Order: sequence, then C-alpha cells, then structure tokens
Amino acid sequence: MATKKTSSSSSKPTKTSSSSSSSKKTVWGLNKISFWTIVAVTIIYAVSLVLEAIGADNLKAAVVILQGIASAILVAIVAVLAWRYVRPKQMVWKVLYVICLLIVIVAIILPMF
Repeated sequence: MATKKTSSSSSKPTKTSSSSSSSKKTVWGLNKISFWTIVAVTIIYAVSLVLEAIGADNLKAAVVILQGIASAILVAIVAVLAWRYVRPKQMVWKVLYVICLLIVIVAIILPMF
C-alpha cells in the first residue's frame, strides 16, 4: 500500500507592511461621519428641548431654528447616501430623488418663517 505524503505546514497569507500601516490610519469614513453627525444633532435637539421646557417664550424662534438646523443636517447625510444609491440608476430615479429632496428642503425651511 502506498501512503500519501502530506505537508504539515500551513500556508497562511501574511499582511504586508504597507497594508497593515494603512489600516491603522484614521479615516473619516461614512460610518464615522454619520455617528458624529447623530451626536451633534442630538446635542442640538437637547438644547432646543431644554429651551422649550423652561418656557423661554422669547427664545421660541431659536428653538425652531435649532430644530431646523438639526433636521437639515440629517437630511444632508441621508441625501448623500440616497444619491450614491440613485447615481447609477435610470434618469427617472434621479428625477424622483431631486423632487423628493426639494420637497423635504421646502418642508424644513417653510416653518422657520
């Protein structure tokens, strides 16, 4: 009977020094930007809630403006993600994107006045 000779050494791919050093660099990816945007918007909403809770009637305009800014920041992040989804699609998707974005922007700006 013949026996097969097997290799006991395993070959694991090794990382090169350039790939390991590039993975250690701080990169502001979309996930990180989205997280810190949520944190910033939370602070804005918290300030506007506190101003509204203390009943600062003279700061009512500031509350509305702060909430509008927070909404605009969130819409901006979502708009970038939506455009990345729509960009390779047909023209009808792009037109729908623009129409929806314009309606949202008007809905955010109109209550401020």
